[in-house]
Amino acid sequence: MNPKFRALAGLAAAIALTGCQKADDAAFGKKVHAYLMAHPEVIREAAVKLAENDRAAAAKASTDLVAKHRGQLERDARDFVANPGGKVTVVEFFDYRCGYCKAAAPEVVKLIADNPDVRFVFKEFPIFGEVSDTAAKIALTPAGKAKGLALYNLWMAEKALDEPALDRHMTAVGLDPAAVRKAADRPEIARQLLDTRALASALNIEGTPAFIIGDTVIPGADIPALQAAITRAKAGDLKRPS
Repeated sequence: MNPKFRALAGLAAAIALTGCQKADDAAFGKKVHAYLMAHPEVIREAAVKLAENDRAAAAKASTDLVAKHRGQLERDARDFVANPGGKVTVVEFFDYRCGYCKAAAPEVVKLIADNPDVRFVFKEFPIFGEVSDTAAKIALTPAGKAKGLALYNLWMAEKALDEPALDRHMTAVGLDPAAVRKAADRPEIARQLLDTRALASALNIEGTPAFIIGDTVIPGADIPALQAAITRAKAGDLKRPS
């Protein structure tokens, strides 16, 4: 044991032994104060250890939450999935008007193309207003899912996605905007978005993008971390039974 922590342990033991001796409290407090003033680095070491413990506890809680909701995350038949036959699954919560999602999108598409053995589940999680809501609903229609990656590419590449841009890109991939917009108003699509929002809340996901692979949650557009997680998953570290 580190000598400093041994000394602190001794102090803690002394506290336990003298907890009922109120007359000695002031003297003992002075001893503790004197020790910490003489060894202030102990406070920093304790703070570092506390932070490590907090991170470990947060990681454990996140792992437990992912495990609890894995079916909803990975196997909701309503979601659009690229490479549906893949053995390893990546889930992305995203918004078409999120700048960080747009920055990550080309790498996401490349990952999908380069890794046909990786299922990629797209979780529509609109948080940037009405256009985002509309885009998500359109993407969840049967016609929208049939053109899933094409629309994802085009909408993510649009710097300022707006309603005319949604229609322009739907037309570009051979869809009838009016018909798709009508289909997007079906109540089951609104229900799916509410379910996804509740799932994100349950997992403490508040922003986009957020990636989940195995028990690992990767917040933000951290593509190197995602690539590393995929590599580990392929090696078996993060694989989970379907």
